[in-house]
Amino acid sequence: MTKMGDWHEYLMKRLADRENAVSYLEVSLEEYQEDGDTPFFLMGLRNVVEAQGGISVFAKQSGLDPKVLLGQLSGKCTPRLDVFISIVTALGGRLLIVPLEAADVSEGKPRQNYLAPSQEVEKQSFEVASK
Repeated sequence: MTKMGDWHEYLMKRLADRENAVSYLEVSLEEYQEDGDTPFFLMGLRNVVEAQGGISVFAKQSGLDPKVLLGQLSGKCTPRLDVFISIVTALGGRLLIVPLEAADVSEGKPRQNYLAPSQEVEKQSFEVASK
């Protein structure tokens, strides 16, 4: 019988590859758009940063101050878009806005609105794409 490894260890090995890390963040962002679970999304970001060498190594790669990166990933303050973009850019990706699929709208799937109620939400979504 083969020995099963630790899930976290397996995840770290997978996320050490930048392409896998970008795909992981893309799925994390899609899930966030569905449920608005910020702590879960931040956990995904923390996993990627850890797999890419940890706070100090990744801060150097991304050009972020380690304290800022740590603070953003802790969930104790409101996540900043510029920090997220720096993380994605350091992984060789970029943030894109693409139209939602017509099928989602025509099938009557409700869109989540995580902005303030007074703000208009366009029919757009975010996607992380590798370069």
